[in-house]
Amino acid sequence: MNPMTAARSSFSSPADRPQPGLRERKKIKTREAIRAATYGLVKEQGYDATTIEQIADRAEVSPSTVFRYFPTKEDIVLTDEYDPLMADELRARPAGEPWMDSVRHVMHLAMGANDRENPEVTRVRAHLAAQIPAVRSRMVESMSSTGRMLRQAVGERHGLDPDSIEVRVYAMSFIGGLMEVYMYWAETGFEGELSDLVDRALDVLDCGLPTGNH
Repeated sequence: MNPMTAARSSFSSPADRPQPGLRERKKIKTREAIRAATYGLVKEQGYDATTIEQIADRAEVSPSTVFRYFPTKEDIVLTDEYDPLMADELRARPAGEPWMDSVRHVMHLAMGANDRENPEVTRVRAHLAAQIPAVRSRMVESMSSTGRMLRQAVGERHGLDPDSIEVRVYAMSFIGGLMEVYMYWAETGFEGELSDLVDRALDVLDCGLPTGNH
C-alpha cells in the first residue's frame, strides 16, 4: 500500500467492511458466542467462579472448542481483533505525518470502533485487570505481543531495526503507558473519558512530564 494514499479505515462500520467467507463468519460467530457467554457469567457470578465448562455450556460449544479459540480463560476477556487492524492503519498513514499524530489518530479510531460495537467490554476488561492478578498478568503478556507489532511499524516508518534497543524502548514505553491508563481508569471508577486519558498519556510520551501546576 502506498503510505501517502489515504485508505478506507480498517475501523469502518461493519456494513462498510469486506464481508468474510462462510468459514470465517462461523469462526467469528463462535468467538463472539464464547465472549458473550463469558461476560454474562462474570457479571452474574464473578470471574473466579466462572469455569470453562460453564462458558462452553452457555455458548453451546464443547470445552475443547473454547480452548481451541482461547488458550486460557484470561484470553477470552482480553483478546480482540484490533491489533492487526491497528498495525495496518499505522502503515496507511501519510509518511510525513508526525509519528505521535499517527498513533493518536489510530488509537482514537480503535476506541471509537470498540465503543460502537462493544461499549461495555473495555470497562469489563479494565476492571478485571485491576482486580484479578491472573488477568493482569495475561494482559502484560498480551500487550508484549502488541508491542512487537508496534516495533515493526515504528521500524518501517523510520527505517530502523525493529529489534534495536531504541525501538524496543520506544514501543514498550507506549505499551506500558497504555496499560497504566487502563489501570488508572478502573481504579478511579471509570471517571472521565478513556480517550482523554489516552491523549494525556500520549502527551507525556511526546513532550515529557508536565511541570509546575500544569
